[in-house]
Amino acid sequence: MPATLRIAACQTPEILGDVPAALTCVGDFAQDAERRGAELLLFPECFLQGYLVEPGHLRRHALDLRGAEFATAMRRLRRVRPTIVLGLIERDEGTYYNSAVVVSRGELLGRYRKTQLVTGESLFAPGDSYPTFDLGHIRFGINICYDTQFPAAAGAVAAQGARLLLVPAQNMMRRPAAERWKNLHNQIRAARVRETGMWLASADVTGQRGEERVGYGPTCVMNPQGQIVAQVPMMTTGMAVADVR
Repeated sequence: MPATLRIAACQTPEILGDVPAALTCVGDFAQDAERRGAELLLFPECFLQGYLVEPGHLRRHALDLRGAEFATAMRRLRRVRPTIVLGLIERDEGTYYNSAVVVSRGELLGRYRKTQLVTGESLFAPGDSYPTFDLGHIRFGINICYDTQFPAAAGAVAAQGARLLLVPAQNMMRRPAAERWKNLHNQIRAARVRETGMWLASADVTGQRGEERVGYGPTCVMNPQGQIVAQVPMMTTGMAVADVR
């Protein structure tokens, strides 16, 4: 029987500038994920500090992965059994990155830096590599949100033998754009899995930011044929849980 990996992709509220609250949210989702037998837990893009690409927000909240603040945050995750993939804002020698870290029992296993940046992300530097990670017998890699619009980004992960592509995303958009895009995200992601033969899991925020912005999601797990096998309803917090083969 082929090896399987149970993944839980989390559709969360947006939390801006409050790392302790974000970590509490991670812990709450992790408890539910453990009860459901998940081995891998995925959170949205920049979730730890909140996706706000403004100079003040980055200066106040970006984390050096070698620093004491990040170590303190990781200590809160030591009791979490599933491996966590968590979006955050990284600072490295004065340069900011839109990153996702892979964490097991509070230990940093590695990170991915978003390679394809939208116009509004000029304060970030792009990453330049596509690391992969092994969990059990399943190899996975990461594309962050806009990366999935570029076939080469998913292709670089698949070329290393990955069977699963993880997509932390953050689509808290102005309302007209959110309406236009809410059903397009999964269409784009389905194209990537059909091209590569990988499974895909995405995690996004949901809710409203003031009167102007709304996040519908979507958060789902998709098979290599581009079929959605688990999805959190739009505008609802929760987890999409599925077995990847």
